[in-house]
Amino acid sequence: MSSFSLPAGDRYWLANARIPLIFLDPSLDWIPLARLSRPPLAEDLVAVDIEIRGAQIFSLQPAGQVPPAAVSVNVQKALVWPCFVDAHTHLDKGHIWERRPNPDGTFKQALEVVSKDREKYWDAEDVYRRMEFGLRCSYAHGTQAVRTHLDVFGEQAKISTEVFKVLQHEWQGRLKLEAVSLVSLDYYQTPAGEKLADLTAETGGILGGVLQMNPELDQQLDRLFALAKERRLPLDLHTDESLDPAEMTLRHVAMAKQRHSFDHPVACAHCCSLSVQTPEVAAETMGWVKATEITIISLPMCNLYLQDRQPQRMPRYRGVTLLHELKQWGIPVILASDNCRDPFFAYGDHDGLEVFTRSVRIGQLDRPIGDWPLAVTRLPGELMGLPQSGRIGVDLSADLIVFKARSFNELLARPQSDRVVIRQGQAIDTTLPDYAELDDLLTALE
Repeated sequence: MSSFSLPAGDRYWLANARIPLIFLDPSLDWIPLARLSRPPLAEDLVAVDIEIRGAQIFSLQPAGQVPPAAVSVNVQKALVWPCFVDAHTHLDKGHIWERRPNPDGTFKQALEVVSKDREKYWDAEDVYRRMEFGLRCSYAHGTQAVRTHLDVFGEQAKISTEVFKVLQHEWQGRLKLEAVSLVSLDYYQTPAGEKLADLTAETGGILGGVLQMNPELDQQLDRLFALAKERRLPLDLHTDESLDPAEMTLRHVAMAKQRHSFDHPVACAHCCSLSVQTPEVAAETMGWVKATEITIISLPMCNLYLQDRQPQRMPRYRGVTLLHELKQWGIPVILASDNCRDPFFAYGDHDGLEVFTRSVRIGQLDRPIGDWPLAVTRLPGELMGLPQSGRIGVDLSADLIVFKARSFNELLARPQSDRVVIRQGQAIDTTLPDYAELDDLLTALE
């Protein structure tokens, strides 16, 4: 496909586009879908012309309906998606690989070296510059909202929270940003933990934590749920990030949610141990998750990188949770990026398409693709309070990504680095920041 650029002005058509059917707003019942001729592919795509006026989509018509005198660009059957939503990142850890690489690639070593890096380097400037770098990557790739976890032990809470508030203000109108407090669960048993809950409430954040199986787990969860309920805060938790089948913190979260009649959103991430439990044990946990309406966030790239890693031995397990089974239970499943260029994951670029592409390959989410694209658009958007995310429809904001691919196969075969990102009707600069910008921060290890 030859390249194209958007017309000048704030009123134009994207002609001859292809939209995955799952993204079309259900209110489009006034357009008979039978008139939206599907391309001759075994994929649920519809052929449309998209009229954009100002910051919004003004009309959607079957392909070939652009008025002769209208300003338009023929996108030549290009796929058009709504913008991405990344519901689980760690921006404060990002881009430290050169100064703190993971010695052996294991989860244990990642914990140790990140702790050392935080103690030595994480002042306001360091955290701000690395987080801001990550946000610029995310925005250029076509993301409209990001939820990041922040390490907030002790004095780090004030530093990272203040930096986040600055970034939230600077990116207002371009990226919706949410922050999750990240500590071990026992931290909330202390006076410092209660202060953290107060700070989280004051700044409009989300209570989070890392869960480990231990005799006090239910007591720790009761304290966490009580703090969240008193302050009307959502919860976003790291659960079962291991391949130990005895790890069942996810089930304990579901039972605690029911025990406390907790009616605010709860998300649980990773859930790796489900993949190595017996079908009966996993099904019992999924039943609890379904009954208590918990959202699952899977981080396939990071889990594949860390789990079942042993020296000079081929990994036997993927470490990715039961994506298909969770979906069959009717449990919302979100796919997200997690760590980026840090000891927990050495690679990544804050790109929602990379998350989706690698997830499809890792989890065999094709044949058919179905509605899996909602896992990087609509579902995380709904979790973050963006009801229009993952939808393309009349009167919705023109926040779109135009890929130079005509089918899912073409989309997933290449990185699509030449995509066109449209925000509020206008193409943005998709130039990625240069890694060299951070060189002065990445001092050598002693």
